[in-house]
Amino acid sequence: MKKVFKIGCLGIIGLFVLMAILVALVGGGEDSTETEGPTETAPATEETATEETSSEEAEEPAETEEAAETEEPVEEEPAEPEVSTEFESALNQAQTYSDTMHMSKAGVFDQLTSEYGGQFPEDAAQYAIDNVDANWNANALESAKTYQESMSMSKEAIRNQLTSDYGGQFTQEEADYAVENLK
Repeated sequence: MKKVFKIGCLGIIGLFVLMAILVALVGGGEDSTETEGPTETAPATEETATEETSSEEAEEPAETEEAAETEEPVEEEPAEPEVSTEFESALNQAQTYSDTMHMSKAGVFDQLTSEYGGQFPEDAAQYAIDNVDANWNANALESAKTYQESMSMSKEAIRNQLTSDYGGQFTQEEADYAVENLK
């Protein structure tokens, strides 16, 4: 036995409403080319109509330029490039070395790439150095204070230790800053 499905009047109306919604969704979203703004309803003579048309045509580019100047374009923030986990880990270690051990830029790089340290590849270490939030002068000063307080070193010995390849590996400028700012 075969059942026949009865739709009825309400079913047909529902189908038409559904079709209208689908057409609106598919066909909607078209941009209108009409310009918005007040329209004049005053009667115009042939002469004034020509003058109004030419003056409207002349003003139209200015209005467009003015609108472009007043509307600030929404600038999308550039998406931060995807960085590998290894690069992020190197950056985190570099930040720790800078913040807690007050190491120099060269010292951090060496520690990150050392077989006894971070064992990061050089490109990851360089990324970390380029992106770490560090004040190398402040790090040199903190290291200098440690040398002065715990090892009772002279200012010249501190300067040498700060710039030594086997010591702090700070630049000469960073070491000079540190020694000049010691108490």
